[in-house]
Amino acid sequence: MATSDTSVVVVGGGVAGLSAALYTGRAGLQTTVVSTGDSILRRNAHLENYPGFPAGINPRLLLDLLEEQVADAGVTFADGRIQRVTSEGDGFELLSADGDSYDADYVIAASWADATYLEGLDVEFVDRGSKTFVGVDDFGSTTVEGLYAAGRLAEQHHQTVVAAGHGAQVGIAVVEDSDVDFYHDWTVPEGYFTGRGREVPPGCEEIDEAEREDREAASLERMREAFAEPHPEAPTMHPSVAEDE
Repeated sequence: MATSDTSVVVVGGGVAGLSAALYTGRAGLQTTVVSTGDSILRRNAHLENYPGFPAGINPRLLLDLLEEQVADAGVTFADGRIQRVTSEGDGFELLSADGDSYDADYVIAASWADATYLEGLDVEFVDRGSKTFVGVDDFGSTTVEGLYAAGRLAEQHHQTVVAAGHGAQVGIAVVEDSDVDFYHDWTVPEGYFTGRGREVPPGCEEIDEAEREDREAASLERMREAFAEPHPEAPTMHPSVAEDE
């Protein structure tokens, strides 16, 4: 897909943030994921309710594969904890605890359970007991233009598939709000559009049978490799339990 000058920073490298980044990256937006690397999903012992895996899947493997897929989409990764986001002209400046700064046209906040770095902006916060969420519309937009929230931070259910779906929805919303030409992120058989006398729409791709077989073969090989051995990492314990040990 074509590359755009539009920049996106995703704060948080969990399922919601990575899913959003996958769609913005595949659409050609210059996307950076800033994360501490401690997604809550890594605490899960075995993920048993994610569609497509009848016997469940190791959640750390799922995250590893998603990170790989996002990187293949041209997304860059940066280690860090964002401490402040400020409006700068038509975009934003993000500052990390280590002093690194990032400029972005769009920001997607997907960093459960911390939203304090947004306090300098005119964002609507929603308090539910000890939890603080960010108020968004049906597409993840906040009250600040160009700022979105995805996943649990946007008061979505605390389930992996919900976080993935909402992250994807927010990522597509950013793409549609940007200046990039976009119809759907589809890969279709050769002739699906052109066979009806239509041009292939922006974001779509037609491939012939040989290319389809090559991609399927590459997919099968990658999956065999990924599932050949148990994942080496153990679940990450809840911080309060770890502190007591």
